[in-house]
Amino acid sequence: MSGGDLTDRSNEAKPVVALATLGCKVNQCETAAIAEALREAGFSMIPFPGRADIYIINTCTVTARTDFQSRQLIRRACRANPEAVVVVTGCYAQCRPDELRRIPGIRLIAGNGEKERLPEILQEIIREKRPAGKEPSVEVGDIRECREAGRLWAGSFPDHTRAFLKIQDGCDAACSYCTVPRARGPVRSVPLPEVLHRLQQLAEAGYREVVLTGIHLGAYGRDLHEGGDLTDLLMRIEDGGIVERLRLSSIEPGEITDRMLALLRRGKHLCRHLHIPLQSGDDGILRAMNRTYGVDFYRALVERIAGEIPDCAVGADVMAGFPGEDGRAFANTARLIEDLPLAYLHVFPYSRRPGTPAADFQEQVGDGEKKTRAAVLRDLGGQKRRDFAARFVGKEVTVLLEERKDRETGLRKGFSGEYVPVLVTNGEKKHVNRLVPVVPVESREGRLVGAIGTPDPEAADRPSGA
Repeated sequence: MSGGDLTDRSNEAKPVVALATLGCKVNQCETAAIAEALREAGFSMIPFPGRADIYIINTCTVTARTDFQSRQLIRRACRANPEAVVVVTGCYAQCRPDELRRIPGIRLIAGNGEKERLPEILQEIIREKRPAGKEPSVEVGDIRECREAGRLWAGSFPDHTRAFLKIQDGCDAACSYCTVPRARGPVRSVPLPEVLHRLQQLAEAGYREVVLTGIHLGAYGRDLHEGGDLTDLLMRIEDGGIVERLRLSSIEPGEITDRMLALLRRGKHLCRHLHIPLQSGDDGILRAMNRTYGVDFYRALVERIAGEIPDCAVGADVMAGFPGEDGRAFANTARLIEDLPLAYLHVFPYSRRPGTPAADFQEQVGDGEKKTRAAVLRDLGGQKRRDFAARFVGKEVTVLLEERKDRETGLRKGFSGEYVPVLVTNGEKKHVNRLVPVVPVESREGRLVGAIGTPDPEAADRPSGA
């Protein structure tokens, strides 16, 4: 069904739901889990922005741009079906529900802590027979009081070859530019036995690679009375051979331990890929950001990784135009990036976030200058990506082949364990969701090109992925 009164269902048609997601991998995990829970509760799912009875927008508020994109999606849903129930959840909803209440057409504003109750709340709204256009319901609790990571988890990821497993939520850091602790609450971890159980289920569902995600992944285990830290978890997974390939989403510089690097060196399942936020290459700016490391520490860490694990991909987040970043500070950042053996960059212009200390700092950098500096850093990142990929020409890499073909070339594609995109010239349907050996013969703008060699003899006996 679509349109009209949700309760007018003489033929008992299922309410139709469309979901949209912005932001991090944790948000993506949670959206997939919400979709599964709604299906189990009797709802029918269609792609956003098809004409639906219920729209759920899982928002992000990390930058002003993601706020804008969230509002765009909300208005798009309202236009698609003015009679629909429009639900706004996620970090924007958690931080500024009063701002969202001013947008016409929203029926429900739900905080991050209320996501797992959405099927129940939606059923209540349907039973109430409340017409659209009234004041929205607001279900936003105090996220600071949350003490559990929640029970939202997804067992399948349609249109994805890789699976994502949220093992941690919240952040206790106090970076001066960041609103995430306010949006996500304190650090809380999924108990280790539950993580292992969920990982086993994903492997049994046919997923060859699982990405461990969290808001502050390196803080995993700090709040648990037993089970150890992130490295202890990784060792349990590695030694148990639960999944063929395991990847970390992001980890802070000070949380990469000797034990973790030793595991990366010897392990067969943990991908040699670390995403380590940098943010700035200037010590004064790092102090103003309230980051917990200096330039020398970061440099030594990345150089150590490159020396001990030569083919390990190290990616970095870097921010352009933080308040007080003058030409000299920016030059320090650019110089550090040029010097370091990084594989790629994620570049963000600084975005002033309400309620953060940095929003009130003097010496705010103009928007034009921020864009100019971000463009310089993106150019550097592009060169880093090309240089890193070129190192693998002539070397065998293991590629997880995806269902979707490359739009430009029509070739099958996938990623190596080192997170290098690979185009496969002889990839076939039977190779999809398989870990296949490829020897690249060339590198094109940061993407490797090659053919599958001798396939894994056990591949045919393994279940295919969802």
